[in-house]
Amino acid sequence: YQRRVRADRVILRKHDPKQGYVLTADLKWDMSSTENLYCLAIVEDKEIHSIRDLNQSHLPMLRELRDSCLDAIKEKFKVPKSLLRVYFHYQPAYYRLHIHFAHMRYAVGAPVIGKSVSLLDVMQNIGLDNDYYKKATLCYYIKDGHALSETLDKHGLIVRD
Repeated sequence: YQRRVRADRVILRKHDPKQGYVLTADLKWDMSSTENLYCLAIVEDKEIHSIRDLNQSHLPMLRELRDSCLDAIKEKFKVPKSLLRVYFHYQPAYYRLHIHFAHMRYAVGAPVIGKSVSLLDVMQNIGLDNDYYKKATLCYYIKDGHALSETLDKHGLIVRD
């Protein structure tokens, strides 16, 4: 993750080049209203850019990250696991694997169809097939004018009505 994480927003950190991560309160969240809770867990392994890079070897790290982050959020903010959405964006906003943790009532952090993939779904899919995300066709929405949109459009890969 190229930008520095503000120390006052760090909730949990595990240092390890392959298994490590940092859980931080997203800057969109003021850290006061728990119903607007929005956090990101950013992995330390710079070789994992998106869910496309995940396979069965990452399952222990994903399980430990999920469990530790959910526990830390519950302990620090008193938000039970049952009220949290845990998901990836695909395509991500930046290519360093990160996982979103958002309160169920937080509309801005709500997963969007065609953009969000549940952490549990990812773990189940790579558990069934090691190369699931290397082979899977993933549909997603991007805005007109986005650099990726222009590149895909040049190659005839954009579906329009």
